[in-house]
Amino acid sequence: MSLSFRLLTLAALGLILGGCGNVLNDPYPAAEHGKNILYSAFTDRPKHLDPVQSYSENEITFTAQIYEPPLQYNYLKRPYTLEPATVVAVPQPVYLDAQRHVLPPDAPAAKIAFTDYIVTLKPGIRYQPHPAFARTAAGDYVYHSLSAEQLAGINTLADFGQQDSRELLAEDYVYGLKRLAHPHLHSPILGLMSEYIVGLGEFSAALKKSALVTRREDWLDLRQHALEGAQVIDRYRYRIRIKGKYPQFLYWLAMPFFAPMPWEADRFHSQPGMAAKNLTLDWYPIGTGPYMLSENDPNARMVLQRNPNFRGEPYPCEGEPEDARAGLLKDCGQRMPFIDTAIFTREKEQIPYWNKFLQGYYDASGIASDSFDQAIQLSAGGEASLTEAMRAQDISLSTSVAISTFYMGFNWLDPLVGGSNPATAERARKLRQAIALAIDQEEYISIFQNGRGVAAQGPIPPGIFGYREGEMGINPAMYDWVDGRAQRKPVAEARRLLAEAGWPNGRDAQTGEPLIINLDTTATGVGSKSRMDWLAKQLAKIDVQLVVRNTDYNRFQEKIRKGAAQLFYFGWNADYPDPENFLFLFYSKQAAVKHDGSNAANYSNPEYDHLFEQMQTMENSPQRQELIDRMVALLRHDAPWVWGFHPKDYSLQHAWLSNSKPSKVGHNTLKYQRVDARLRAARQAEWNAPVWWPAILMLVLGIALVWPAWRGYRRREKATAR
Repeated sequence: MSLSFRLLTLAALGLILGGCGNVLNDPYPAAEHGKNILYSAFTDRPKHLDPVQSYSENEITFTAQIYEPPLQYNYLKRPYTLEPATVVAVPQPVYLDAQRHVLPPDAPAAKIAFTDYIVTLKPGIRYQPHPAFARTAAGDYVYHSLSAEQLAGINTLADFGQQDSRELLAEDYVYGLKRLAHPHLHSPILGLMSEYIVGLGEFSAALKKSALVTRREDWLDLRQHALEGAQVIDRYRYRIRIKGKYPQFLYWLAMPFFAPMPWEADRFHSQPGMAAKNLTLDWYPIGTGPYMLSENDPNARMVLQRNPNFRGEPYPCEGEPEDARAGLLKDCGQRMPFIDTAIFTREKEQIPYWNKFLQGYYDASGIASDSFDQAIQLSAGGEASLTEAMRAQDISLSTSVAISTFYMGFNWLDPLVGGSNPATAERARKLRQAIALAIDQEEYISIFQNGRGVAAQGPIPPGIFGYREGEMGINPAMYDWVDGRAQRKPVAEARRLLAEAGWPNGRDAQTGEPLIINLDTTATGVGSKSRMDWLAKQLAKIDVQLVVRNTDYNRFQEKIRKGAAQLFYFGWNADYPDPENFLFLFYSKQAAVKHDGSNAANYSNPEYDHLFEQMQTMENSPQRQELIDRMVALLRHDAPWVWGFHPKDYSLQHAWLSNSKPSKVGHNTLKYQRVDARLRAARQAEWNAPVWWPAILMLVLGIALVWPAWRGYRRREKATAR
């Protein structure tokens, strides 16, 4: 082999071996290696980051880390428990009569015309650095009167040369609450809150008449407009006044809708020319929370950076009994947040997301249906555990039951399955129970949910006050308690109920006509046909024929409003973790047909209504639990729903991510989590070590193929020279 050819071969080999580092496929810059960074992903781009507009889960992933409403949920305790965030204590209600006179704490709800909540802030809390606070030596705001020329060279918030901060004040919370009624913001909760916050509806109507409404780029200074239901008392205290007694209002004080907004930021971002450059509160949130948004590219990457002005909080020391065994109390009392930066990369497809997680480039991941069998194995009893491959990578599994329920509702107004006709009510009740009993929810969860769900025993999911565990929690109409667990009653029981309802073997006892049940659904996606086929087979077990009526969503909603459905699929995601948010779905004054409410089944029971009206205004207590038990017993007996299931969320975490506990209502979870960057780097190198032998083999084969031709060429060159 000539010297030149040997040099060429060595150069090629050196290029292959030396052109890359230890980890060839690392998607992150080398400068981030070993840093205290959490890596995650998002699939849907956030649309609104302004707290009064944002109402989506993909948005609250970011806003909950930045904004701080007065209250938050305890990270570890279940049922979910409210605790102070920026306030000294959870505010206690002060009840007033119609003349605004104070009533005793045990005053009957009927006498309470108003409820006051006095909110007292912790002093010394400061906002993140922001140009809206920057001032000159004379005290004037630097960036509150920008000209078009000054804005010409500005494209992001980082382009402003000066930043400053100030203390959080009570007036900021009042200003933020007033923004719910801003005519240009269209807050999704304005209508609901107008029913409770005194004067909010009138306040909104007055703002709509303002001359500034027609000039969208002029600042509407809400400090100049008074709102009776939200008033500043002093520097650290403000008062919210609501109509009547509504204990659930405190849950709203844990949502970003009620976060503070400094007027300076509203003034700053309302200047002409700002919106055209996305220099808005919808793009650049401002808060007092542990993190601030330092990079916003919703099509590619979002970055949360530690807020240097955050006061710090101690990690909780109490939780559920299993939290200690899971290592969730090791950081008891330690100062949070633990992570410096969180980088979220947009992944539009599930497969790349999943593969990067397995390679160690994302610290946690959910489990898509396509990846379920790779990650989870189910026992004969339906218990989920990790596969051997996942355990080999030291991946852990966290599960939590969502505060949601999926069900099939019977239309109470329907002459066949409804309960509004006293003459046929008992027959219809047994028919409903027979249908509900024939549908094996555990089988459905196993087949179509990959085991990710809990069969519902009633409307209230686990984790909510009022839910009962164990034998006390089973639905005795559907289940028996056998060997320490709930066991669905046999199909023979459903057939017995059907016969007692006048339909032996699925035929009318008098006419012999077959029993036909009509199901309305909007299910048209992948797998919907198999679900409907399965459901038809379930009812066929008791000789009932099912007719599936597929329709679009608008037509389906119209049928529900008019009471034209017989049996229908529906679901409910709770706005807040209180039993009232589930039990009101059966309140007759919420009936869809009569009141255009959320009681889609149009269920009506005077005894239930009476209990609901008592329970609705009560704080959690043994007395409230007793009322809930009685209400749930009525619902199990009357069976206005086929009790379906509460979905279960599965989350996988690598060994280097600790303090991760799923939560469906407390979204400000980033500050609790911790990352071991050294362990992550070591595992990434181990799992992504380059495999060189194929490249070397190809190189050797290439040399073997080229070498004869090279020798022949050199031989001809020498012959020509001679």
